[in-house]
Amino acid sequence: MKTWQMQEAKAKFSELIKNVVNKEPQLISVRGKPTVVVISFDKYKNLMSNKISFIELMRNSPLVGVELDIDRKIDKEREINL
Repeated sequence: MKTWQMQEAKAKFSELIKNVVNKEPQLISVRGKPTVVVISFDKYKNLMSNKISFIELMRNSPLVGVELDIDRKIDKEREINL
């Protein structure tokens, strides 16, 4: 990923866009601090369409159907001074 200073990104905006479309996302920094990543619209659509709910995530888990054998400790109660 190429990094651009804000001033350079403004001056070479068309080059920046060509790089985004033909190569990879581009990083723009402001005062030396990474601030913005520019991505293509296709990559944006792909990122946004991959959202799934927690329930769907759990249903699609490779661990579906795996039995868990969880042993619970049966220790004596402890006295607590309040």
